[in-house]
Amino acid sequence: MADFDNQLISALPARDARRLLGICQEVPLVLADILAERGRATRYVYFPTQGFISLVAQIESHPGLEVGMVGAEGMLGVQVTLGVLTSPLRALVQGQGLAWRAPVPAFRRELATCVPMQRRFSAYVNVLMSQLVASAACQRFHLVGPRLARWLLMSEDRSRSARFHVTHEFLAYMLGVRRVGITTAAGDLARRGLIAYHRGELEVINRAGLEAASCSCYAADQVAYLQMSR
Repeated sequence: MADFDNQLISALPARDARRLLGICQEVPLVLADILAERGRATRYVYFPTQGFISLVAQIESHPGLEVGMVGAEGMLGVQVTLGVLTSPLRALVQGQGLAWRAPVPAFRRELATCVPMQRRFSAYVNVLMSQLVASAACQRFHLVGPRLARWLLMSEDRSRSARFHVTHEFLAYMLGVRRVGITTAAGDLARRGLIAYHRGELEVINRAGLEAASCSCYAADQVAYLQMSR
């Protein structure tokens, strides 16, 4: 297995990975950029190598709610592998970095002739569906504090850094709660020595403690990704 920085690409046979990269261009992921809108045609698929992307559900006039996250473990635009050429969700860059980007027509041609790619991306569809279902249940049944801990762990995993920039306003938007709820939950995590936060700069300082504070959805996510890698 070669190392191409993105885990989906790295899991492919080296020859197939190089063919896929041959139709890709490396592009920056710029914080707060919108890469896809619900209901609009998908022009590109993205394979992040650094940084991460939020998948946001939008309902009428209500603020969006994050239901999934894509980093170096996956891809944005996976619905294209199922023949769906419109985006079901808004995609918002949450952590800046880099990604491989491929035009949809070229990607579909490669996919049609590469069985290992078909198998790997089908497995990822299943993992992403599990993440979406878990996020819906988590939002309904779990308290803000454990949900925030899960979100921070997922962000740390995808940013590959214990430090990242995020505001309380953005966290409230992602988790679908009021800002005061985020302030209270983040303050509690800080008092317990799990995180440090100052003017939008957040640092995870006790990873094990944050995992213990998280709801069970984070561990379930990890099991799903482990099964995909087998």
